[in-house]
This record gives sequence, C-alpha cells and structure tokens, in this order.
Amino acid sequence: MDAAPRRCHRGFVTRAIDADYLVVGAGATGMAFVDALTDHADVRVAVVDRRHSVSGHWLEAYSFVRLHQASAFYGVASTLLGGGRLQQNGPEEGLQERATQSEICAYYERVLERMVGSGRVELFPNCEYVGDRTVVSRVSGQRYEVSERCRVVDARYLAPTIPAESPPPFHIGDDARVLPVNALPRLEEAPSQYVVVGSGKTATDACIWLLSRGVDPDAICWVRPRDPWMLNRAVVQPDPAVFLGMVADTMQAAEVASSLEDLFLRLEDAGVMLRIDRAVTPTMAKAPTLALWELEQLRTVQNVVRRGHLTSVDRGRLTFADGSVAVADDAVVAHCAADGLRSRPLVPVWRTEAITLQPIRAGFPCFGAALVGYVEATREDDEEKNRLCPPSPYGNSLAQWARMTVLGAQAARAFSTEPDIKDWSDEVALNPARIPPGHAGSAALDEARDRLARHSRSGLARLAELS
Repeated sequence: MDAAPRRCHRGFVTRAIDADYLVVGAGATGMAFVDALTDHADVRVAVVDRRHSVSGHWLEAYSFVRLHQASAFYGVASTLLGGGRLQQNGPEEGLQERATQSEICAYYERVLERMVGSGRVELFPNCEYVGDRTVVSRVSGQRYEVSERCRVVDARYLAPTIPAESPPPFHIGDDARVLPVNALPRLEEAPSQYVVVGSGKTATDACIWLLSRGVDPDAICWVRPRDPWMLNRAVVQPDPAVFLGMVADTMQAAEVASSLEDLFLRLEDAGVMLRIDRAVTPTMAKAPTLALWELEQLRTVQNVVRRGHLTSVDRGRLTFADGSVAVADDAVVAHCAADGLRSRPLVPVWRTEAITLQPIRAGFPCFGAALVGYVEATREDDEEKNRLCPPSPYGNSLAQWARMTVLGAQAARAFSTEPDIKDWSDEVALNPARIPPGHAGSAALDEARDRLARHSRSGLARLAELS
C-alpha cells in the first residue's frame, strides 16, 4: 500500500494510508479477522500494532508457556496451527498437541508473510492508534491517517494484560525480591522459598515449571486469592464426539442443578471441571484447561495462602487487608497476577465508530474473530451482521461462566441458521463444535448428539436462570 504525503505535523509529513480497513492490534483476534476478511473479500487492510511484529502478547510471554487448549483451536482459519497431531508420548499422550510460545510466534510470522505477499495487507509495527483515524510511530514519530471510508477495527478491546508488561497490583517494599513470571528461568541463585501470586493459568504454569525443575513443593508458597474451577483438557478436544459429549454433559448437569455450586460439583463428577483442592469450593470460573497430571502436581503444593488479594510485599513478609504472613527473607515472589482475560462490557460488534472484536462462541476468541471477518466480507447490513454475531463475554465468577455459556449457545444458533456460514464454519478447525465434512462418524458421536438434542433446551434455560 502506498502511503502518500498529506500534510505537515510537528515537522513530519503526515502520510495517508490507502486502505479499506484499519485493524488495530496484530494479536490473535486481529490476525484471525484479517485472514478471514481478505480470504473472502477483495479489500486492502492496514494492520497497526504497538509491538515490533505480529503475535500480540505472545511476543512478551514467559518462555515456558504453552497454549492451554489444542493448537487446532488457535490461530487463523486458513492455516492450521501445528499439524493437528496427537501427542505421542508424555503425560498427555493421546491428546492434541499444544503449541509453545516460539511455535506460535513463528506461525504468525508465516501467516503475515502470506498476507503481505498478497499485496492487500500491510503491517505498521511499533505504531499506536491515537484515535481520529490517526496512527503514530512509537519509534520515529511519523504520523499516518486513513480516510473516512476506511473502517476501523478494534482488535484490542479485550487484549490481555501480562506480568511482563504490567506492574504487580501490590506495593513492593525495600529489599523485597518481586519478579514477573518471565524472570524465573533467568534466576542465577536459588532462594530458600518461592512465592507464587495469582489464581489463574499463569500461576499454575509457574508452579508446574518450578516443580519440573526440582523445587520441593514445600518450598513454594502459593498466594491464591480465589480458588479456580478449570476445564479438564481431555474433554476439550477437536474430536467431535469428545467435544460435543462435554457440551452434552454440561447441559445434563445444568438441567438438574439446584444452584451454581451444585452445577459445578456435578460437572466435576462428570469429569468436565477440575479443582485443585477438593476441600474448597471455587468461586472463580475463567476455566482454562488443565490436565490431570498437572492437577496431581499442583496438589503437592500445600502452603496455600487464601486471604484475598495481596496488598504489600516486604522482605520476609506478605501483607493482606486482614493481616500478614511471614515468608523467608530471601523469598522470590513471582508476579502472576495480571488480568489475562479482561472483563469489559459487551458492545455490539458492528458500530459506526468501529468493529469491536469479541468472542462469539464462548471461550474461543480466534473462531469468533474469524467468524466476524467472514460475516464482514459476505454481508452488507450492520444490523444483520450484529444479529448473526452477538458477542459473549469471558467468564470470571460462576454466574458469569453460566451467562457466557448461554450467550455463546445463542450466538451459535444464530449463525448456524445461515447455510453459507454453516458450511464455512464446518470447514474451519477453529470451530470447536464442528463436524468436518466427510467425518466418518461413530457410535460415541451419535450418542453425544442425541444427548445434546435432548438436554440443550432445558439445560440452557436453567443456566439462564442460574446466571
């Protein structure tokens, strides 16, 4: 795309970007949108990101992170992440592979190369969208602008915050050793104690990594403000019989649940949900996936502090609203408390000011962004587009998880009534509930579909009541 000079600003010549769409954010959702849009419409797209390349937060993620879900559910619609392979050894033998940080970043670089090679996509790295259709380079100060006909796409509305880029949400006193989780592999001398702060996937990853490096479980203090419910990774797989069986189990449990707590306990009995401590009923339900081998290891960490959010870390002491806890003077405190899944108000995806990317099918943001890209490419009316793609939130509390599930199911019902969307989504590996064309079928799949048909209506109705 040619960027022609337009006017001067603070010594720089402002250049006009010739594009039909300006996508703000080159992370997972932005890339999934651009991929589906450009595969189904002859348009020109400018992609802006404050980081130096594509991949979003993965560029700054801790080195030992892996996707918590199957690789096939992540990435862009046109290009399968990984090879759709099953793990052949290790504790997750038989489950779908999960990409590492380096594999994810390399994948997005290949996707970008193909996009740019088409002549219809241009990346503006190290640039910030400052509003008013204006982009500014964070390196040179160069300013760019797009015309009124160019549609702005907000791919950062729900962008995660990560420990490497956000300060700890607590005070750090003099001589306290507080590090982002990224710094753990670079330690040069072992402390007598590690303190892991956080309740979500990053904190569980940190504990598992420390244990894998031979750290004694008793040398780990885990500050867990809330106990989490997590999905059993074995039932969130690209196999239709497995995934639809999990959804059917969820609907059956919801149908007869007397309360939200009862619902999650029933899901635990069905092998869908996991909790680290069976003596504590969790109140958090962001529900990343967890493998049973990880669960067993996490349960070896017995020093768990449940006193709400940490307010201050000093040498040898952790302070909370209701008091303090002593730790080793040389303790290393690993900050894992960033908000990886942001909870923001739902807004219509299509508005005059912007297309705002949000999940459509609950819990699978890449599929939602790809779906929005496909619908944008194939429909004209924004009201119709919003009918087909109502957004769903991320879960946090048990009630929010129930609401997320209901809204995601309603969205799936809306877009699945359109024959072309149904055909497209059945071809896309990002869609967890698809039955691929030509799938051989099985007795297990037939049984899962039958149960789903029998229990969905009443299960969703009860989930709506509970939420």
